[in-house]
Amino acid sequence: MTTSVERAVKPSLFPDHTQLPDEDGTFVKNFQEHPQSIILTDSIGPVLEKVHPDGQYAIGQDCGIYWRETDPPEKGAEAPDWFYVGNVPPTLNGQIRRSYVLRREYIPPLIALEFASGDGSEERDATPLSVSAEGESTKPGKFWVYEKIIHIAYYGIYEIKTGKLEVYNWVNGSYRLMQPNEQGRYLIEPLEVELGLWSGSYQNQTQLWLRWWDTSGSMLLIGSERAEIERERAETAEKAQRDAIPRLLELGLNVEQIASALSLSVEEVQSHM
Repeated sequence: MTTSVERAVKPSLFPDHTQLPDEDGTFVKNFQEHPQSIILTDSIGPVLEKVHPDGQYAIGQDCGIYWRETDPPEKGAEAPDWFYVGNVPPTLNGQIRRSYVLRREYIPPLIALEFASGDGSEERDATPLSVSAEGESTKPGKFWVYEKIIHIAYYGIYEIKTGKLEVYNWVNGSYRLMQPNEQGRYLIEPLEVELGLWSGSYQNQTQLWLRWWDTSGSMLLIGSERAEIERERAETAEKAQRDAIPRLLELGLNVEQIASALSLSVEEVQSHM
């Protein structure tokens, strides 16, 4: 008796981030998306540096998360307006990331945020993936992909027109709508930060912005805000030193003694006399 053995055909490797499209030809839907992403990324930077002292994390802004292999490839991706994934390298083999390929890295983002230009129906679409008898597949909804396939732990939907913010937490395989605290903010427990809304001006736009707070209630600042605080502190310290010089002179201290007491050079003391 003879037995025929078919040769096994090894499936092709799923393309990496350099081989997959990094855009789908659509426009950014509003002028707020870019500055909003900058605020989120800039202000949470010091937190992530503490969480990841080795620098192993990545932040995506309108970058594709490839979760399945399709033709064309971009049909197998979703691109959150902003997302963070920890314990992955910020670059791959020395190359800037063009997308995030879940089937190659396995770690889902901890949080994804969508800035809805409309009523949020697209961002709440829970239509499941289905395939007809003819092999035609329906496009699954973004909410379903994040919940059932990618398993993003925290999913936030911010309706820009209405200022409404919803945050969902992935628990036991499903999203649960979170309830805000007394300040109207949502705890992102693994990072020990809260997500909420702040009314203010940034890049010539005055409106509601998504911002981070620490668990003590202090808003996390962007770089320009931190620099302004340091400038004000320096000016206050300098004024205090200038005001102290006449008083110390009245007490009979000489220039050298005053310089030593105020940690200034003799020249600096003399310039304020």
